Amino acid sequence: MTRLPRVTAAQRRDRLVRRHLLTPSAREKTAEAVAAALIGLHATDPATVFLAAAARMHEPTAAAVDRSLYDAPAGLPALERIRCMRGTMFVVPAALAPAVRSATVRDPRRHRAQAQAELRRTLGWDERRHEAVERSVLEVLAARGRATAAQLAADVPDLREQFVVSPGKPYESRQRASTPVLGVLAAEGRIRRHRPAGSWTSAQFHWSPARPLPELPAPEARAALARHYLERFGPATVDDLKWWTGWTLTDTRKALAATGALAVELDEGTGYLLPEDSEDVVDAADVAAAEARPAAAEPAAALLPSLDPTPMGWRHRDWYLDPEHTKALFDRNGNIGPTVWWDGRVIGAWAQLPDGSIRHHLLHDPGRAARAAVEAEIARLSAFLDGTRVTPCYRTPLERRLAAGG
Repeated sequence: MTRLPRVTAAQRRDRLVRRHLLTPSAREKTAEAVAAALIGLHATDPATVFLAAAARMHEPTAAAVDRSLYDAPAGLPALERIRCMRGTMFVVPAALAPAVRSATVRDPRRHRAQAQAELRRTLGWDERRHEAVERSVLEVLAARGRATAAQLAADVPDLREQFVVSPGKPYESRQRASTPVLGVLAAEGRIRRHRPAGSWTSAQFHWSPARPLPELPAPEARAALARHYLERFGPATVDDLKWWTGWTLTDTRKALAATGALAVELDEGTGYLLPEDSEDVVDAADVAAAEARPAAAEPAAALLPSLDPTPMGWRHRDWYLDPEHTKALFDRNGNIGPTVWWDGRVIGAWAQLPDGSIRHHLLHDPGRAARAAVEAEIARLSAFLDGTRVTPCYRTPLERRLAAGG
């Protein structure tokens, strides 16, 4: 049997460093350029967008990232904040947003149906009342320009009505009608999150009017997104793409086939990359020589935040993360905490102490050059934070211990 051409783990790490902007010469000037290089930035935790961009920018400031998010020329957003891959919030380039949304949102009508069923069951709202409240919200936003949920509830009293979520459960809570109403409007692209109602770390956002994104045929959109994924994350396995997008196995295989992807051998099994992107592919007989190739001379240290798109980009991670450290670096739901990187591999974690200073822990000794590069990145991140305190939404065991001074 003819063996597939091979891409080694070392070659994949070299690609990761270059394509994910983890070395000084690869850094970008703007947050939108960083988002384009990574397809999107995780945005469930508002601080992740700023920290992920800053780690990959030449001269990052919070104000510069803020401008990319909210002050694009001509009033048109350069970046769109949408719920997409695996139902997770991302900030993606505006030009790519229609394909991302069409490829990953299975049926936007289902979100509306679920919200209407909940409002009917808990508050007795029928469809007509729900739609009347939506019209009022859109009218208020058109007049105000932007408003927080609390400000909208002050102008639209129906949004203040409360109902019980998960009654009788240990996690029972009360919720305002504003949550499902605004959630549906956002899911349909009729409103969008604008600036936070506080610092860039705040999870309380203003809302503003938005134009719904164009709908693309789902197969076409999935093929486009698969091509972007392989371009930035390839080579990758079927499992990697399926996990990252949240697609079914059938849809994943069809999307890969539509890209004309080339099959290659990886440590995890069969992987795929774009035909025009095969410069690192080697024959089986040349694997030893490829693995013996010296590492790049340029330092490649990085401090990446919780939920950063690089460590969250693959289902199989052994080629850049020792599996022995998974429990320390991830929470129970698979969310990664802040990490320290060197030459395309996770080598540690970092956290902020109560006084705002950064503490880090290396999982092994990477050598003098790596330690010096990591210290330089700590200084660079400290300058960006400039006293701002960031606590990840999802706390991991090692991050908790470091933040407590342990």
